[in-house]
Amino acid sequence: QVHVGESGGGLVQAGGSLRLSCVVLGDIFRVNSMAWYRQPPGKERELGASSTSRGTTIVADSVKGRFTISRDNAQNTVYLQANSLKPEDTGVYVCSCNVATIATMGTAYDYWGQGTQVTVSS
Repeated sequence: QVHVGESGGGLVQAGGSLRLSCVVLGDIFRVNSMAWYRQPPGKERELGASSTSRGTTIVADSVKGRFTISRDNAQNTVYLQANSLKPEDTGVYVCSCNVATIATMGTAYDYWGQGTQVTVSS
């Protein structure tokens, strides 16, 4: 089994910063891509940033220059450093990881966390 757990959300004033963490636990053979999605209130989920196991990153235009994704492969952890936060950044931030388990080895599946709430006040 694989468990994806996020932490680091909270309430912050506009212009402030948060650092979100996501760790993958379980019978892991390999973690491929790791990504942060966000779902603003009343809107669809959207990609914020993603990282391959080699460190190639993609950052959404809406957060480029303010958010940075990084990962610690040894700890199966991905971080999202969110700076200069705006009220429109408010939403549930969800971590998604593409993981091959010891049981599946060659086959990887996407696993999702429960999400962490980020609220930015104006």
